[in-house]
Amino acid sequence: MPEKRNILFVDDEPNVLQGLKRMLRSMRSEWEMSFCSSGQEALKVLAEAAFDVVVSDMQMPGMDGAQLLATVMERHPQIVRIVLSGHSSKESAVKSAGVAHQFLAKPCDPDKLRHTIEHAFALRGLLKDEGLKQTLSQLKSVPSMPALYEELVEELQHPYASIQRAGEIIEQDAGMSVKVLQMVNSAFFGLPRKVSGPAQAVSLLGADTIKSLVLGISVFSQFKGGDIGGLTPESIQEHSATVAAMAKQIAVTEKAGKDVVDASLMGGFLHDVGKLILAQNLPKQYGEVLASVSQQGIALSGAERKVLGGTHAEVGAYLLGLWGLPEPIVEATAFHHHPRESHGHSFSPLTAVHAANVLVYEGTPRSTMIELDLDYLSQLGVADRVATWRAACQHSTKTAEVACE
Repeated sequence: MPEKRNILFVDDEPNVLQGLKRMLRSMRSEWEMSFCSSGQEALKVLAEAAFDVVVSDMQMPGMDGAQLLATVMERHPQIVRIVLSGHSSKESAVKSAGVAHQFLAKPCDPDKLRHTIEHAFALRGLLKDEGLKQTLSQLKSVPSMPALYEELVEELQHPYASIQRAGEIIEQDAGMSVKVLQMVNSAFFGLPRKVSGPAQAVSLLGADTIKSLVLGISVFSQFKGGDIGGLTPESIQEHSATVAAMAKQIAVTEKAGKDVVDASLMGGFLHDVGKLILAQNLPKQYGEVLASVSQQGIALSGAERKVLGGTHAEVGAYLLGLWGLPEPIVEATAFHHHPRESHGHSFSPLTAVHAANVLVYEGTPRSTMIELDLDYLSQLGVADRVATWRAACQHSTKTAEVACE
C-alpha cells in the first residue's frame, strides 16, 4: 500500500477549515491531513512532524501567510508551498509569489485543489532515483515563482490589458528593464529598429514572448555564484536564449499553432534551469560532474546520473511543474535530451527544444556528446525536416545580424 502523503492546511477561519475537511474527505485514504488556525501553530506542528505540502491562507492575524511560507521556505525547503486565499487581488498574488510555488483563489473547486496537490506529488515521480530525491530535499534554495512575472501575467490576463501598463510593470525593476531591452535588441530577434522601452518591446514582440523573457531573466537573476567548471548563470542564460530563439524558429517553420510556438520559446529559455539549481546548491558535486564530462568525454546527463543520481533535466522539470507552468513546457524541459521517453506522437515544443539544443552545439567540441534522437524524429515523421530547420535557424541568425548592424 502506498505511503500516505502529509498535508498541512492553515487558515484562521474555522468554517474554512471545516469546509476543507468535508471537501477532501474522499482523500483520507491517500492523504494524512492536519489543520491549523494560525501561522504560529503551523510552525510548531511542522517542527514535530514531516510534511509534504503546506496549503495556507494569506490574510491571517499575527503571522500572515506570506510570513508563514517564508519561514517554511527557510526551515523546510523541500515542502511544496501553496497559497489558497480569498484575497485574490494583484497585491496578494504578487506578495505570495516570492514564497509560494502556486497561488489558488477561493472559492477553489475541489477537483482543482486535489489536482494541484496531486500534480505536485506526480512531479516527484520524474525523479526516479531515491538518492536524487534526498539530494533535492537538502537543497538550500529552490526558487519560487518570480513576483515580477506573476504581476505581469496578472496584467496581461486582464480583459482590458494595457501594453503601456505591462511596460510600466517591467520598468519597476531597472535591472529587468535593461536586460529585457538587451535581449530584445539582440541579433536573434532581428527587429527592424532599435527598441527603446519595455512597452515598445511588448508591442513589437507580443505579450507571450515578453512573458517568456521576463520569466527566464527573473529565474537566472535569482542565482548567484561564480564559475563552476566554466559554467556560470550568464553562460547558461546566453545558451538558453539562443536555444529559445531557434526552437521558436523551428516551430514557426513547421507552421505550428501559436500555443506551440510560444511554449517552444519558453521551453527553450528554461530547459537548463536544473543546471543552475544543482550548481548553486551542490557546487562541489556539480564540479565533479563537469570534470567527468571534460576529462572523460561522457555525456552530461550520464555524468549527472552517476554523481547525483539524476539529471538537470529532471530537476528543472520538477521546479517548473511546481510553479504550475503548462505541461508542454515541463515536458520539453524533462526530456530535451531523451525525447523518446516522453512517448509523444506529434510535433511539440519538446521536438523544437530538443532539435534546437542539438543544432546550437553543431561545430563545437560538445557536438559529439549531444545528438539528435533520429528514431524519435522518425516516429514523428519529421526526421527529413532537420536540414530545413537548420537552414531556417541560420537564415534567421544572418537576417538578425544584418538588422542589428
